[in-house]
Amino acid sequence: MDQATDRDSAQLDETVPSSDVEPMPSSDVETRPWWQSKLNLGVLALAIALLCGALGWVVGNNRAIPDPNATDIGFLQDMRTHHEQAVNMSFYYLELPGTNPNIRDIAREIIFDQGIDIGRMIQLLRQFGATETNESDTAMTWMNQPTPIDRMPGLATDSDIDKLLASKGADADKLFAQLMIAHHQGGIHMAQYAVDHANVIEVRRFAYAMVTGQTGEISELQALIAA
Repeated sequence: MDQATDRDSAQLDETVPSSDVEPMPSSDVETRPWWQSKLNLGVLALAIALLCGALGWVVGNNRAIPDPNATDIGFLQDMRTHHEQAVNMSFYYLELPGTNPNIRDIAREIIFDQGIDIGRMIQLLRQFGATETNESDTAMTWMNQPTPIDRMPGLATDSDIDKLLASKGADADKLFAQLMIAHHQGGIHMAQYAVDHANVIEVRRFAYAMVTGQTGEISELQALIAA
């Protein structure tokens, strides 16, 4: 009887955990701060590297753009005024009766194309930190050819505009074409100087596009009134 009791006691002892047995881990998982995670730090380092690279590209690219000179600013300011008269004359012409459909198409192109040019000139002047128009009474100082702003080459006079408004039919076609040919020739004179002397390549390209575009319109107008 004593031996059986000893065996039962031994088996019972085997089922009771001793103090040497480690307790089961708790179900609560410890959360580390984000900066102690190698993965998080790696992602952050990559993001910082990409941001620094992008900023470096922007700064380097801005430094690569030359500062505008007097020709860049003056050309954009004066040509805006020059373009505005061409747009206005085209609107006046389109209101006249009995005019040539082909010349009317050219007038519409002038309104559209030079209207876009005016917007681009304003945008560039803002980008350069300059006023959006020539605020003095003198134009073309940037060409070393100071001229009263209302007498820039090619600009029609008030008398010319009055004659255009009073005309109609073939007379209006001829007068509008003559005024616009002279207007374009004056604009080309100014734009060619900008092609040769502007410091910002975008302004030089802009001026060159004016030279080529207005040269083509001169040829079209000359052919239409000669027919």
